[in-house]
Amino acid sequence: MAKAYIVKGKESRVEYGHPWIFRSDISHTDGDITPGDVVDVYSSKNKFLGRGFYNPQSQITIRMLTYEHEEIDHDFLYKRISDAWNYRKQVADVESCRVVFAESDFLPALVVDKFSDILVVQTLALGIDRFKADIVSILDKIIKPRGIYERNDVPVRQLEGLEMQKGFLKGPFDTLVEMTENGVKFLVDVENGQKTGFFLDQKENRAAIAPFVKGVKVLDCFTHTGSFALHAGLFGASSVLGIDISEHAVSCATKNAEINGLASVVKFQAANTFDILREFYDTGETFDTIVLDPPAFTKTKNAVQGAIRGYKEINLRAMKIIKKGGYLITCSCSQHVDSELFMDILYDAAADSRRRVRVVEYRSQAKDHPVLLASPETEYLKCAILQVV
Repeated sequence: MAKAYIVKGKESRVEYGHPWIFRSDISHTDGDITPGDVVDVYSSKNKFLGRGFYNPQSQITIRMLTYEHEEIDHDFLYKRISDAWNYRKQVADVESCRVVFAESDFLPALVVDKFSDILVVQTLALGIDRFKADIVSILDKIIKPRGIYERNDVPVRQLEGLEMQKGFLKGPFDTLVEMTENGVKFLVDVENGQKTGFFLDQKENRAAIAPFVKGVKVLDCFTHTGSFALHAGLFGASSVLGIDISEHAVSCATKNAEINGLASVVKFQAANTFDILREFYDTGETFDTIVLDPPAFTKTKNAVQGAIRGYKEINLRAMKIIKKGGYLITCSCSQHVDSELFMDILYDAAADSRRRVRVVEYRSQAKDHPVLLASPETEYLKCAILQVV
């Protein structure tokens, strides 16, 4: 097997378990390597560190698979996927869950989501993509889904030299799939919805809002297909308004309200959240509880300052229109805005709003999205429940 040697002084990251080796971390390679191959990784002192997928076209040139001398084959993948599934059965409601969370499940760049009896698969790096047929076969054998759909229409694949594509891996079937989360029904568009069709990482946070929405007036901003809004309706809110800039998302959310029998309580409006929060302040409109679950405001370190301004603005405006004693449930999925920075932003927003704010609870992503301790990148979701007094 070909070998890749790490630059002297940079071995510790690998030894401590971080799964990524960047191009600048590699001093040289030895042997013939085809992009996507598995290579042995060695320190500058010729110490074996593990094995990983190699792709010289990618900034992340090696993605570590194992730190042992073991074959990377069908049996290896079967055990890893089986371990991931058994973990989900232990900690999550597997009616809807993330089955494989890439590096956190020691299967770099592989994402598998389950919506009812349908699986959606993403192979986001060249090395794992070469095993796609094996992965589909293993998933079919272990989980026995009714269908499997590929959502590899993701630009990050182009950085790996891969084409963007989507389609049936086991099927065909109706790609509008009904699933249940925390007792709420959702129609998931696995063909054209964002990412794999639905954001499963907020499942536990959506369940956690129950005490803060019962019998009160709720505003859900960046509602997408209505996930927080519909949970609020199910948990007994007197009225819920969901806001999203996408007409298509609002249409989907409205259908989701109808199938849950919540159309009279949960309403949706297509609007820009920044504009609508300003408008509500100007007109004196107030809410008992507000949910802010925006998309990532930055995907690069270079854009963090802009993201800080965006997060501060929406939180500041929300704090200003929450009734005394009401609640703000505010989230960030921007990986480059860490927990400490996010709380600093909320502190600044509270100070500028001239409201007293206390932290009721601080949460992260659901347990089916475990965090790899050696890889801070695997922890990205922040959710703070605040009381505004």
